[in-house]
Amino acid sequence: MHKTMRYSLLASAVLLLGVSGSAQAQQVPQAPNMTFFVTSAGPGKGGDLGGLAGADAHCQTLANTAGAGNKAWRAYLSGPETAAAKGVNARDRIGKGPWQNAKGEVIATSVEDLHSANKLGAETSLTERGTRIAGVGYTPNYHDALTGSQADGTAYPGNMNLTCNNWVSSEFGKAALGHIDRRGGADNEFQRSWNATHQSRGCSQADLIATGGNGLFYCFAQ
Repeated sequence: MHKTMRYSLLASAVLLLGVSGSAQAQQVPQAPNMTFFVTSAGPGKGGDLGGLAGADAHCQTLANTAGAGNKAWRAYLSGPETAAAKGVNARDRIGKGPWQNAKGEVIATSVEDLHSANKLGAETSLTERGTRIAGVGYTPNYHDALTGSQADGTAYPGNMNLTCNNWVSSEFGKAALGHIDRRGGADNEFQRSWNATHQSRGCSQADLIATGGNGLFYCFAQ
């Protein structure tokens, strides 16, 4: 009887330790001073992010897990000009800077610096977890970031659907992309661009993966 009880208590203790260890392994490192990150995962619906508001909410949710949810987070995404509204420029949505990653490294001091000699790259464009994105040289390669933007952070003309129908479609249009690791198949200005490298094949999750992405995007604290 006592022997059976001892085994039962031991099994319970091992189970509790296992659950605790699993929880600790999954816990996101806390970075309350972080003001920039690349999403560790997208919503999973390709270019359908729930619009700009949905993308902002995704940034906020991920920031919360890292202890940086006391700031207003915005996705670095542009929106097209329509008959009812002017275009939205990604550069105008993200505040004034400076911005730093989860490890405290400053990646840009201002909007102007961000769109010129910034410090973005494979080792500094980190997720909210402080991890690097798999880029060129890795399989799979997820280095494409959704931006819908030109190199200066402004929106494309309204007749060009490079925002997956203003980030609400996984079926129609394409997405303008940047390279998170600033590397590509050739060593030129376009392949090194963090925000305006090439277009996606389409807007489904499969299309984003096919061109080297996974529906990831940049988040900045205002």
